[in-house]
Amino acid sequence: MSVATKFQNFCINIRIPQNIVDNISYRYKRITKQLNLDFWGSDSDTYHSLYVGSYGRDTEIYISDIDMLFILQPNLYERYNNYSGNGQSALLQDIRNSLQKTYPTTYISADGQVVKIDFADNIGFEIVPCFLNTNGNYTYPDTNNGGSWKATNPKPEIEAIREGNQKWNGNLKNLCRMAREWKIEWKAPMNGLLIDTLVFNFLKNWKYNCNSYSFYDWLTRDFFYFLKNQDQNQSYWLALGSNQIIFRKGIFEYKALQCYNLTIEAIKLENEKYEFTANQKWKEIYGPKFLN
Repeated sequence: MSVATKFQNFCINIRIPQNIVDNISYRYKRITKQLNLDFWGSDSDTYHSLYVGSYGRDTEIYISDIDMLFILQPNLYERYNNYSGNGQSALLQDIRNSLQKTYPTTYISADGQVVKIDFADNIGFEIVPCFLNTNGNYTYPDTNNGGSWKATNPKPEIEAIREGNQKWNGNLKNLCRMAREWKIEWKAPMNGLLIDTLVFNFLKNWKYNCNSYSFYDWLTRDFFYFLKNQDQNQSYWLALGSNQIIFRKGIFEYKALQCYNLTIEAIKLENEKYEFTANQKWKEIYGPKFLN
């Protein structure tokens, strides 16, 4: 089997199955419709909501929680901001009460910054109510320490991934997903936004960034070379698109070095036609879904 076929199959294997995607879409629309009924007087199942996080950027491979924003009417900000006590908590409780009309027997919590719906199949939703600001970012509630408002700006991150993926022949999203599989296999201390940011930063300067699957052995090698050379003393990075700060969770560079060395061995074995042994090296890097 060629390198191109192996990596193409791997990229297919780590995609979220279509039946799960359809189920997420169904729930997303039900949630959106209920909130629109209560907060906008509309029965739309699409307006005023937005997928965010790794799922919103379309780089996720495993589903646990789906992050979504729900945008409220601007005049409601003053109501909750002037609330006697913790207005942010009151807002989350009102969102929770609305959603319990659609899901009366499902556990729904409201705490911190999100309203969370825990479904029986372990696919949860984390809904963040928010207000759209004139500068394009969103203000959302934080119930901690008596309540406060915070800002987020996910759209530029989503757009940067979309544009980069289109520009680089689909390689951006593929490598983001492959890196997540590696992260899980090697327990690398990196969150999804840091992975997407580092993949983006790597690809924008990689001279083969528009090449196809036949270059994915080199793609793997050169990405781990890039990762292992990150400064271990660097405490944060600026997210692609939004420039929000992403703090380091731990040292991942040594694990990247180990996998860089494995890619050198795997490529050498591929060139020497020891395909079975090469495949074991790729599986050591990416886990059982490689050639599954």
